[in-house]
Amino acid sequence: MAGDAPGGTFTMADGLTLARLGFGAMQLAGPGVWGPPKDRDEAIAVVRTAVELGVNHIDTADFYGPHVTNELLREALAPYGELRDELHVVTKVGAVRDEEGGWPHARSPRQLREQVESNLRTLGVDVLDVVNLRVGGGADGHSPVPGSLAEPFGALAELRQRGLIRHLGVSVVNAEQVREAQSIAPVVTVQNWYNVAHRGDEPLIASLAEQGISYVPFWPLGGFTPIQSATLETVAKNVGASPQAVALAWLLRQSPNVLPIPGTSSVAHLRENVAAAALDLPADALAALDGIGSGS
Repeated sequence: MAGDAPGGTFTMADGLTLARLGFGAMQLAGPGVWGPPKDRDEAIAVVRTAVELGVNHIDTADFYGPHVTNELLREALAPYGELRDELHVVTKVGAVRDEEGGWPHARSPRQLREQVESNLRTLGVDVLDVVNLRVGGGADGHSPVPGSLAEPFGALAELRQRGLIRHLGVSVVNAEQVREAQSIAPVVTVQNWYNVAHRGDEPLIASLAEQGISYVPFWPLGGFTPIQSATLETVAKNVGASPQAVALAWLLRQSPNVLPIPGTSSVAHLRENVAAAALDLPADALAALDGIGSGS
């Protein structure tokens, strides 16, 4: 890879090292995360540019498209065979797409085995680096839902023992569910909704940091009120950056184990996101941003 890892790196307790600023592949698919991209060449260029900029952490799911993002990643990463040990693709299971484009849960052991096998085929690999079990969703689609994950996570643990998966994680979960998963198999990462306006996971982030477990926040601009959005836009204007860049820079300051995965289908936007890793937020900007969270 040509560049240094944006934002530095985080090494998990089991030795897996990821760039702190990753890349989320969801937006590489067509509108509504359905079908092929409008510009396939640009989508391929986005992935390859991310690698050249030092990103080694790529987040995907076979239900994006479906299959579209995985197949794009397979093509885009083909020239980097010599770097495969350094490039880490993290995928998710636990949902499928229906004919209306919905995202119904699919978490029976049989369904999870089928999804793992499909990810292997579409990514063109013999073993998956990291597989996250997506658990919750709730009314807003992004929040944890209480309940046991013993059966589905146990099924993934069995596939890990068979050598089809190297590492396991969980997504859209609460702290109790993380502990339950850890009682079944090692957890290397947790992927939840967290940003400057949505900070409920801060105790969980601190606990994971102590254990050498990464926390991957999604939706960096999601769930803002109009007032909060206006504050973020003002801070962004004052520091000469986009609101997205400011939100990402803020996330990277929170804890060494926080690894954002902003997504885009544009090379120009990708470069802006990566540049956010070097954005220095002055004290008055941080105070304004912290006020967003305290007021939410």
